[in-house]
Amino acid sequence: MLGKILLLPVMGPINGLMWIGEQIQERTNTEFDAQENLHKQLLSLQLKFDMGEISEEEFEIQEEELLLRIQALEEEASLNAESEEEEEEILTVQSVFMTASDEKQIYQEKPVASKEYEDNQNLVLSP
Repeated sequence: MLGKILLLPVMGPINGLMWIGEQIQERTNTEFDAQENLHKQLLSLQLKFDMGEISEEEFEIQEEELLLRIQALEEEASLNAESEEEEEEILTVQSVFMTASDEKQIYQEKPVASKEYEDNQNLVLSP
């Protein structure tokens, strides 16, 4: 008990990171399992139809429902991926490049001197 109290400042953040990792893993497993279960149900439905346990009308109705669920899961996953990509795009820095012609033009321009100093012959420089 005393060891846990003394190690709390060190182990607290580590335990927090482990908990976050477990939550992420659990979420991905449930999403993967949901889609996998729908595919298994679809395969089972196909087998029932092939064995003659259900009629063609029942098969088509149940198949359509399962396919719509699978499609909804895939759309949700693609929307999540797009939102993650948008967040990454917001965080990236866009760089601006000059074309070679723009660079040549900048180097070929003559510096413009101020006429105020060119005309002033009695310019006194202070030390």
